[in-house]
Parts: sequence; structure tokens; C-alpha cells
Amino acid sequence: MRRSIAVKPVGAWSAREAIDRVILDADERQRRRIVLTGENGTTFLLDLERPVSLRNGDGLVLDDGAIVEVQGAPEPLIEIEGLGATHMLRIAWHIGNRHTDLQIVEDRLRIRRDHVLEAMLVQMGAMLTAVDAPFDPEAVPRTPDPESHDH
Repeated sequence: MRRSIAVKPVGAWSAREAIDRVILDADERQRRRIVLTGENGTTFLLDLERPVSLRNGDGLVLDDGAIVEVQGAPEPLIEIEGLGATHMLRIAWHIGNRHTDLQIVEDRLRIRRDHVLEAMLVQMGAMLTAVDAPFDPEAVPRTPDPESHDH
């Protein structure tokens, strides 16, 4: 079975190079080792040294040099807008205080749909929009791979 032992971050490679793609939700992209099958039937073992948070648009490098694109599956999310920078900071603090995954998209925030959090946010004066989109929550930045020559 083919193996993927490295990740090319989104922006560090061209999607035209991909031989296949896997569509995974945010939880499924928190992996170290799992067998995956792409849309075109490419089956491979994701076999990373340590767990990573795969991002929408990353490339999984197979042991033969081929690349499989990672695509985020659409998920039910809430997009949050505030009344300015201070208001958004306050909103972000309250979301973080509840240890909720959060994505920053330009001047908006996204979280998974949650009626309790939505009620709190409305009470705080936030404007909410339901969206279905890939969810790329903020994560600890990756450390560069010492084996990589893409510096």
C-alpha cells in the first residue's frame, strides 16, 4: 500500500499536481495514521511522525512523490460579524473562554453551529449567518519539517 509521510502546506504547491483528493471534515483532518481513499480511488496510508491539523488545500505527499489534495468537507457553521474591532475581540474572547474551535475568515469568525453559543452571541449584539463551508479552525502553527527543502 502506498504511504503518505509528508504534508505540503496550502500555498506551497499547485493543486494541478494532485493525482487525487480526499474530502475530510475538520475532525477527520486531525490525524497521524489512517487509511484514506481519494475520490479517484487512490488508497494510501497516512503515516505521519506526529499528529497534524491538515488544512483545506494541503497536499499529502506519497512515497512515490505523487500528491493527494486535502479538501475540507462543507460543515454546518455560523459566521459571526461584530460592530467593530473591540466588539469582535470581546466575542472571540467569550468563544475562546468556552474552548470552542474557531476559524478567522477576514473580519469574521466561524464556529460550528451551537444553539447555546448562538443565543449568547445574539445577546452580545453579534450578527450571525448560517453557512455550509469547509471548517479550518485556528491551530498551533506547524513547525517546519527539517527534511523539507521548501524553505
